[in-house]
Amino acid sequence: MSINRRHFGLGLGALGLAACAGPRNLGGASAPAGIPDDLRPVPNAGYDAWVASFKGRAAGQGISEGTLSSAFRSAGFVPGAVTRDRNQPESNRTLEDYLSIAVSDERVAKGRAAYARQRPTLAALEARYGVDASIITAVWGLESFYGERRGDVPVISATSTLAYDGRRAAFFEQQLVAALRILQRGDVTPERMVGSWAGAMGHTQFIPTSYLEYAVDFTGDGRRDIWSDDPTDSLASTAAYLSRSGWTRGVRWGNEAADGALQPQPGGPRFSVTGNFRAIKRYNNSDLYAIGVGHLADRIAGGGPLRGSFPPDANGLTKDDRIRLQQRLTARGFDTGGADGVLGPKSRSAISAYQGSIGQAATGVPSVALLRSLG
Repeated sequence: MSINRRHFGLGLGALGLAACAGPRNLGGASAPAGIPDDLRPVPNAGYDAWVASFKGRAAGQGISEGTLSSAFRSAGFVPGAVTRDRNQPESNRTLEDYLSIAVSDERVAKGRAAYARQRPTLAALEARYGVDASIITAVWGLESFYGERRGDVPVISATSTLAYDGRRAAFFEQQLVAALRILQRGDVTPERMVGSWAGAMGHTQFIPTSYLEYAVDFTGDGRRDIWSDDPTDSLASTAAYLSRSGWTRGVRWGNEAADGALQPQPGGPRFSVTGNFRAIKRYNNSDLYAIGVGHLADRIAGGGPLRGSFPPDANGLTKDDRIRLQQRLTARGFDTGGADGVLGPKSRSAISAYQGSIGQAATGVPSVALLRSLG
């Protein structure tokens, strides 16, 4: 996680993890309907006592009684935030798998359509901040699938729950205080301040502290509104962030190069990168993320796929092999959730079920022999 902003993996949009929406009341707290049950408030006496103590600390930092009252009126302890925070898997995703998700055909097509829709705004942002319009669009695409997956968890509930939990208490209390400052400034109401389970908000997923430092009101309506269906302020805020992170106008992020110094996956493509690559990493301190943004931006702008190939995986399968495996399993009635060549939990469950059906040990581990057995 890059705590100068907020990242937990690839971003809501890339992983499809955004919560759904709508209301439920429990002890005065509410959550959008359709949200997962574990992200709905539940009674917790320890949390209530922590909130009472926190309010005194917040008041000492200039948060008004009125802001505290309105912010916590519908807030509550959401156990799913704690579960997710404690169970984030260590990332061992290969660049090939990462790009299969981050720069999928669907994400490229939607990105080109989003770029076309927002062309005047993006052109104005590029002129003001110097950041390539395609890069801004690519960040939008990775963070929230171009606004489709922004998250619906109340931010006050999420950040207060994680601050109370204590694993990263200081960090999340800082985010909670920042969220309260945003409310006190009138940029948004508590009901509209929603985001991910970790408090990341809007089309391009800003945490509250980064919002306070970098968000801009590009529409001129007096509010830095990253929660609106209109992405203008979110896109502008991302451009401002990258500009202040050292982005150089007119310079590419990098490119695929046979003699490039950066090779994230042994045997895979190499890349030459510039200072603008490092600016993207200020948004999320990950080489895979920065390559994902850069390559998606190139594809949105009309570029083609990477030229270099990736080696077979540890099980001897190429990406095409893995796609065929998923397709054949699905045809046999073992649902893999799609055929993108990325063997995630659903694909491995399908493999296990198939192995069991043919009398093999249900390991969930793919192999060339398993592929052949599917015909």
